[in-house]
Amino acid sequence: MEDALSSFMDELTKFTGTEVNYYFVCPKKLWWFHHGVEMEQESDRVKLGKLVHESSYGRRKKEISIDGKIVLDWREDGVIHEVKLTDKMEEAHEFQLLYYIFYLRRKGVENLRGRIDYPKLRQTRDVELTAEKEAKLIECLRDMERITASSVPPAVELMRICRSCSYAELCWG
Repeated sequence: MEDALSSFMDELTKFTGTEVNYYFVCPKKLWWFHHGVEMEQESDRVKLGKLVHESSYGRRKKEISIDGKIVLDWREDGVIHEVKLTDKMEEAHEFQLLYYIFYLRRKGVENLRGRIDYPKLRQTRDVELTAEKEAKLIECLRDMERITASSVPPAVELMRICRSCSYAELCWG
């Protein structure tokens, strides 16, 4: 029984933090990214986000990569920080950070909290992995498994965000 649970948890932690974020933004974007199509490196918006990330909180150690799956912006006093440009995709940001906490708990790291930092807005938002949010995260990870296991991207409806998405041409062009 314990081996089955361990195997199940390994499956749930096979995704990257970026993939969790993309799931909340658009399942089709998740599918493309998971299947090796990376369009973000050409995005001006992503470049601006990286610039804000690099120029904010200069004294903090940044980019702590763990297992090639999650990248923490920094960790300080049991708080994992994630720097974001705007709060427009707040649910995606929150669940990306919750996934980091979930992932690290599976590695034996306890008593972690999260904080989303929006330096341009001069705001922060604290995030905690409650039992309710963990259940929702697990449900989402199962859905991500279903989406990424498919041989074709999922059908989605045109959204406002599609206009500025770097994958728009693939989806709608």
